[in-house]
Amino acid sequence: MNDSKILILDSATKFNADSYGRVAVAASHGAIYAGYLGARAGLRGIILHDAGIGRDAAGINSLPYLDNFTVAGAMVNQKSARIGDGRSMATTGLISHVNATARAVGCAPGQSTMECAHAMLLAPGQSGSPPAQEEARFLIRDTPGLPSVIGCDSVSLVGPSDAGLIVITASHGELLRESPSWGNRPDVLGAVFNDAGSDFPTRLPNLDTRGIAGATVSAESARIGEARSSYEDGIISHVNNTARAAGAAPGMTCRAFVEALSTITTI
Repeated sequence: MNDSKILILDSATKFNADSYGRVAVAASHGAIYAGYLGARAGLRGIILHDAGIGRDAAGINSLPYLDNFTVAGAMVNQKSARIGDGRSMATTGLISHVNATARAVGCAPGQSTMECAHAMLLAPGQSGSPPAQEEARFLIRDTPGLPSVIGCDSVSLVGPSDAGLIVITASHGELLRESPSWGNRPDVLGAVFNDAGSDFPTRLPNLDTRGIAGATVSAESARIGEARSSYEDGIISHVNNTARAAGAAPGMTCRAFVEALSTITTI
Protein backbone atom coordinates (compact mmCIF):
# COMPACT_ATOMS: atom_id res chain seq x y z
CA MET A 1 0.00 0.00 0.00
CA ASN A 2 1.21 3.53 -0.79
CA ASP A 3 0.21 7.18 -0.68
CA SER A 4 -2.30 6.72 -3.51
CA LYS A 5 -4.51 5.16 -0.84
CA ILE A 6 -4.33 8.33 1.29
CA LEU A 7 -6.45 11.37 0.43
CA ILE A 8 -5.33 14.87 1.46
CA LEU A 9 -8.31 17.24 1.59
CA ASP A 10 -9.11 20.67 3.00
CA SER A 11 -12.61 19.56 4.03
CA ALA A 12 -14.50 16.39 4.90
CA THR A 13 -17.22 17.51 2.47
CA LYS A 14 -15.06 16.48 -0.51
CA PHE A 15 -15.48 12.69 -0.40
CA ASN A 16 -16.82 10.85 -3.46
CA ALA A 17 -17.22 7.31 -4.76
CA ASP A 18 -13.44 6.99 -5.20
CA SER A 19 -12.95 7.52 -1.46
CA TYR A 20 -14.26 4.06 -0.54
CA GLY A 21 -11.70 1.93 1.32
CA ARG A 22 -9.13 4.74 1.52
CA VAL A 23 -7.70 6.77 4.40
CA ALA A 24 -8.34 10.51 4.45
CA VAL A 25 -6.52 13.41 6.02
CA ALA A 26 -9.32 15.98 6.02
CA ALA A 27 -8.78 19.39 7.60
CA SER A 28 -12.29 19.75 9.05
CA HIS A 29 -13.03 19.94 12.76
CA GLY A 30 -13.61 16.57 14.39
CA ALA A 31 -17.23 16.94 15.50
CA ILE A 32 -19.62 14.07 14.74
CA TYR A 33 -20.84 15.30 11.37
CA ALA A 34 -17.36 15.08 9.82
CA GLY A 35 -17.05 11.55 11.17
CA TYR A 36 -20.43 10.71 9.68
CA LEU A 37 -19.26 11.92 6.26
CA GLY A 38 -16.22 9.68 6.54
CA ALA A 39 -18.23 6.63 7.58
CA ARG A 40 -20.82 7.27 4.86
CA ALA A 41 -18.02 7.41 2.27
CA GLY A 42 -16.78 3.98 3.36
CA LEU A 43 -13.38 5.19 4.51
CA ARG A 44 -10.94 2.85 6.22
CA GLY A 45 -9.68 5.68 8.38
CA ILE A 46 -9.92 9.43 8.78
CA ILE A 47 -7.70 12.04 10.43
CA LEU A 48 -9.41 15.32 11.35
CA HIS A 49 -8.41 18.49 13.22
CA ASP A 50 -9.09 18.62 16.97
CA ALA A 51 -10.11 22.32 16.69
CA GLY A 52 -8.69 23.01 20.13
CA ILE A 53 -10.99 20.28 21.53
CA GLY A 54 -13.22 22.91 23.12
CA ARG A 55 -16.46 22.81 25.05
CA ASP A 56 -17.68 19.29 25.87
CA ALA A 57 -14.79 17.96 23.74
CA ALA A 58 -16.89 18.75 20.65
CA GLY A 59 -13.78 19.04 18.50
CA ILE A 60 -13.00 15.33 18.87
CA ASN A 61 -16.38 13.74 19.50
CA SER A 62 -16.46 11.88 16.20
CA LEU A 63 -13.87 9.42 17.54
CA PRO A 64 -16.25 7.11 19.49
CA TYR A 65 -18.84 7.57 16.73
CA LEU A 66 -16.37 6.20 14.16
CA ASP A 67 -15.65 3.17 16.36
CA ASN A 68 -19.29 2.16 15.89
CA PHE A 69 -18.48 1.54 12.21
CA THR A 70 -14.91 0.19 12.66
CA VAL A 71 -13.47 3.28 10.97
CA ALA A 72 -10.08 4.27 12.38
CA GLY A 73 -10.19 7.85 13.63
CA ALA A 74 -7.55 10.30 14.83
CA MET A 75 -7.18 14.01 15.50
CA VAL A 76 -4.36 16.41 14.73
CA ASN A 77 -3.29 18.79 17.49
CA GLN A 78 -4.56 22.31 16.80
CA LYS A 79 -1.17 23.82 17.59
CA SER A 80 0.64 21.65 15.04
CA ALA A 81 -1.32 22.36 11.83
CA ARG A 82 -3.86 24.74 10.32
CA ILE A 83 -7.51 23.76 10.20
CA GLY A 84 -8.92 24.08 6.68
CA ASP A 85 -5.52 23.21 5.15
CA GLY A 86 -5.01 19.53 4.33
CA ARG A 87 -1.45 20.12 3.20
CA SER A 88 -0.58 21.67 6.57
CA MET A 89 -2.21 18.71 8.35
CA ALA A 90 -0.20 16.24 6.29
CA THR A 91 3.16 17.97 6.57
CA THR A 92 3.34 19.34 10.12
CA GLY A 93 0.45 17.69 11.96
CA LEU A 94 0.97 15.73 15.14
CA ILE A 95 -1.68 13.35 16.45
CA SER A 96 -3.42 14.33 19.70
CA HIS A 97 -6.16 11.66 20.03
CA VAL A 98 -7.06 8.32 18.44
CA ASN A 99 -10.05 6.00 18.74
CA ALA A 100 -9.99 2.31 19.68
CA THR A 101 -10.10 1.13 16.05
CA ALA A 102 -7.06 3.25 15.22
CA ARG A 103 -5.21 2.23 18.36
CA ALA A 104 -5.61 -1.44 17.43
CA VAL A 105 -3.56 -0.95 14.23
CA GLY A 106 -0.76 1.03 15.90
CA CYS A 107 -1.97 4.64 15.83
CA ALA A 108 -1.05 6.71 18.88
CA PRO A 109 -0.86 10.30 20.09
CA GLY A 110 2.46 11.92 19.21
CA GLN A 111 2.76 10.32 15.78
CA SER A 112 3.05 12.44 12.67
CA THR A 113 -0.11 12.66 10.61
CA MET A 114 1.28 10.54 7.77
CA GLU A 115 2.71 7.89 10.12
CA CYS A 116 -0.76 7.52 11.58
CA ALA A 117 -2.41 7.54 8.14
CA HIS A 118 -0.19 4.71 6.91
CA ALA A 119 -1.00 2.65 10.01
CA MET A 120 -4.71 3.17 9.31
CA LEU A 121 -4.34 1.35 5.99
CA LEU A 122 -4.36 -1.84 8.09
CA ALA A 123 -7.71 -1.02 9.73
CA PRO A 124 -10.69 -3.27 8.91
CA GLY A 125 -12.66 -0.52 7.20
CA GLN A 126 -16.23 0.68 7.40
CA SER A 127 -18.90 -1.76 8.60
CA GLY A 128 -22.61 -1.14 8.94
CA SER A 129 -24.55 1.79 7.52
CA PRO A 130 -24.49 5.08 9.43
CA PRO A 131 -28.00 6.54 9.85
CA ALA A 132 -28.49 9.71 7.81
CA GLN A 133 -27.54 12.97 9.53
CA GLU A 134 -28.14 16.55 8.47
CA GLU A 135 -26.58 19.75 9.69
CA ALA A 136 -29.20 22.13 11.06
CA ARG A 137 -30.34 25.48 9.72
CA PHE A 138 -32.91 27.34 11.79
CA LEU A 139 -34.41 30.75 12.53
CA ILE A 140 -33.16 32.36 15.74
CA ARG A 141 -34.94 35.70 15.51
CA ASP A 142 -37.44 37.27 13.13
CA THR A 143 -38.56 40.54 14.75
CA PRO A 144 -40.12 43.31 12.64
CA GLY A 145 -37.75 46.24 12.28
CA LEU A 146 -34.65 44.23 13.16
CA PRO A 147 -32.39 42.07 10.99
CA SER A 148 -33.33 38.41 11.14
CA VAL A 149 -30.84 36.02 12.72
CA ILE A 150 -30.23 32.58 11.21
CA GLY A 151 -28.37 29.65 12.79
CA CYS A 152 -26.36 27.36 10.49
CA ASP A 153 -24.33 24.43 11.82
CA SER A 154 -22.12 24.88 8.74
CA VAL A 155 -21.25 27.95 6.71
CA SER A 156 -22.13 25.86 3.65
CA LEU A 157 -25.80 26.36 4.62
CA VAL A 158 -25.60 30.13 4.13
CA GLY A 159 -27.58 30.93 0.97
CA PRO A 160 -28.61 33.82 -1.30
CA SER A 161 -31.73 34.56 0.76
CA ASP A 162 -29.53 35.47 3.75
CA ALA A 163 -28.33 38.77 2.28
CA GLY A 164 -28.63 41.50 4.92
CA LEU A 165 -29.18 39.05 7.78
CA ILE A 166 -26.98 37.98 10.70
CA VAL A 167 -25.78 34.39 10.40
CA ILE A 168 -24.53 32.41 13.38
CA THR A 169 -22.49 29.51 12.06
CA ALA A 170 -20.67 26.77 13.92
CA SER A 171 -17.97 26.32 11.28
CA HIS A 172 -14.35 27.11 12.09
CA GLY A 173 -13.13 30.62 11.35
CA GLU A 174 -10.32 29.74 8.95
CA LEU A 175 -10.39 30.10 5.18
CA LEU A 176 -9.90 26.85 3.28
CA ARG A 177 -6.53 26.73 1.53
CA GLU A 178 -8.10 26.03 -1.88
CA SER A 179 -10.97 28.54 -1.58
CA PRO A 180 -9.58 31.48 0.42
CA SER A 181 -12.49 33.91 0.43
CA TRP A 182 -16.17 34.41 1.30
CA GLY A 183 -16.71 33.55 -2.37
CA ASN A 184 -20.16 33.90 -3.92
CA ARG A 185 -21.96 33.88 -0.59
CA PRO A 186 -24.27 36.85 -0.02
CA ASP A 187 -23.41 40.12 1.69
CA VAL A 188 -24.79 39.32 5.11
CA LEU A 189 -24.83 41.94 7.84
CA GLY A 190 -22.75 39.82 10.20
CA ALA A 191 -21.29 36.34 10.47
CA VAL A 192 -20.11 34.40 13.51
CA PHE A 193 -17.78 31.38 13.50
CA ASN A 194 -16.02 29.19 16.08
CA ASP A 195 -12.36 30.11 16.57
CA ALA A 196 -11.32 26.42 16.80
CA GLY A 197 -8.52 27.49 19.12
CA SER A 198 -6.96 29.88 16.61
CA ASP A 199 -5.38 33.16 17.69
CA PHE A 200 -5.85 34.73 14.23
CA PRO A 201 -9.02 33.47 12.46
CA THR A 202 -8.37 34.25 8.80
CA ARG A 203 -12.02 34.60 7.78
CA LEU A 204 -12.37 37.84 9.70
CA PRO A 205 -10.10 40.14 7.67
CA ASN A 206 -11.51 38.58 4.50
CA LEU A 207 -15.02 39.56 5.61
CA ASP A 208 -13.79 43.13 6.11
CA THR A 209 -13.17 43.32 2.35
CA ARG A 210 -16.92 42.80 1.86
CA GLY A 211 -18.01 45.12 4.66
CA ILE A 212 -19.34 42.19 6.70
CA ALA A 213 -19.06 42.31 10.49
CA GLY A 214 -17.28 39.11 11.47
CA ALA A 215 -16.58 37.48 14.82
CA THR A 216 -15.63 34.18 16.36
CA VAL A 217 -16.79 32.59 19.57
CA SER A 218 -14.18 30.77 21.60
CA ALA A 219 -14.06 27.00 21.22
CA GLU A 220 -14.02 26.75 25.00
CA SER A 221 -17.35 28.58 25.27
CA ALA A 222 -19.41 26.90 22.51
CA ARG A 223 -19.53 23.49 20.87
CA ILE A 224 -18.04 23.61 17.39
CA GLY A 225 -20.47 22.24 14.81
CA GLU A 226 -23.54 23.40 16.80
CA ALA A 227 -24.87 26.84 15.88
CA ARG A 228 -27.37 26.84 18.73
CA SER A 229 -24.50 26.51 21.20
CA SER A 230 -22.65 29.33 19.41
CA TYR A 231 -25.62 31.64 19.91
CA GLU A 232 -26.69 30.56 23.40
CA ASP A 233 -23.30 29.85 24.99
CA GLY A 234 -20.72 31.60 22.85
CA ILE A 235 -18.33 34.26 24.12
CA ILE A 236 -16.76 36.42 21.42
CA SER A 237 -13.01 35.88 21.12
CA HIS A 238 -12.13 37.88 17.99
CA VAL A 239 -13.83 40.57 15.90
CA ASN A 240 -12.89 42.22 12.63
CA ASN A 241 -12.67 45.95 11.96
CA THR A 242 -16.20 46.14 10.57
CA ALA A 243 -17.62 44.54 13.70
CA ARG A 244 -15.49 46.71 15.98
CA ALA A 245 -16.86 49.84 14.30
CA ALA A 246 -20.36 48.58 15.15
CA GLY A 247 -19.50 48.31 18.84
CA ALA A 248 -18.55 44.63 19.01
CA ALA A 249 -15.63 43.52 21.16
CA PRO A 250 -14.02 40.34 22.49
CA GLY A 251 -15.50 39.21 25.78
CA MET A 252 -19.12 39.99 24.95
CA THR A 253 -21.64 37.20 24.48
CA CYS A 254 -22.74 36.14 21.03
CA ARG A 255 -26.21 37.44 21.90
CA ALA A 256 -24.69 40.83 22.72
CA PHE A 257 -22.84 40.79 19.39
CA VAL A 258 -26.16 40.32 17.62
CA GLU A 259 -27.68 43.21 19.55
CA ALA A 260 -24.72 45.47 18.74
CA LEU A 261 -25.22 44.88 15.02
CA SER A 262 -28.98 45.29 15.34
CA THR A 263 -28.65 48.83 16.72
CA ILE A 264 -26.93 50.11 13.58
CA THR A 265 -29.57 49.06 11.08
CA THR A 266 -33.27 48.61 10.64
CA ILE A 267 -35.01 46.74 7.84
